[in-house]
Amino acid sequence: MTLALRRYRWSDREAVWDLHRTCLAQVGITLGDGVYYDDDIPRINEVYLADRGEFLVGEVEGAGIVAMGGLRRVDDACAELCRLRVRPDFQRRGFGTLIIDALEESARRLGYSTLRGDTTLAQGAALELYRKYGWREVRREQRGGLVVVYGEKPLTSQPSSQLTR
Repeated sequence: MTLALRRYRWSDREAVWDLHRTCLAQVGITLGDGVYYDDDIPRINEVYLADRGEFLVGEVEGAGIVAMGGLRRVDDACAELCRLRVRPDFQRRGFGTLIIDALEESARRLGYSTLRGDTTLAQGAALELYRKYGWREVRREQRGGLVVVYGEKPLTSQPSSQLTR
């Protein structure tokens, strides 16, 4: 099974919303519960693509969009990795790694030296993936009844997955 990565298009909007909701529901998070902002999803072109960022979707033939991830500008040196999602029935196939590698490469190309991101303690697979690829925890906070874990990592000249193999 092959994941084809490409840049987000406006016509992906509904599929991206559905994937976002499905993946949050998998860990008990619902839209509007105060844990995650979601005002960026209807404005991906503005928030990500037009502001020195990136937003990728991953498609599997016959299944449509099953993965996604964004790179959002924080400042001139730092970008936030966000909206990393893989549909539950497609998890554990390396799709998250493919997206992280592609977004890290985009961050290097765009001139960023640091990546930041966050997830919750309830999202064990995301925590494991971030730790595996060199992210370090910088703080935690309670939000909407969940613990949000914030992390960051310096960018090197090679993708993280190549450094750990």
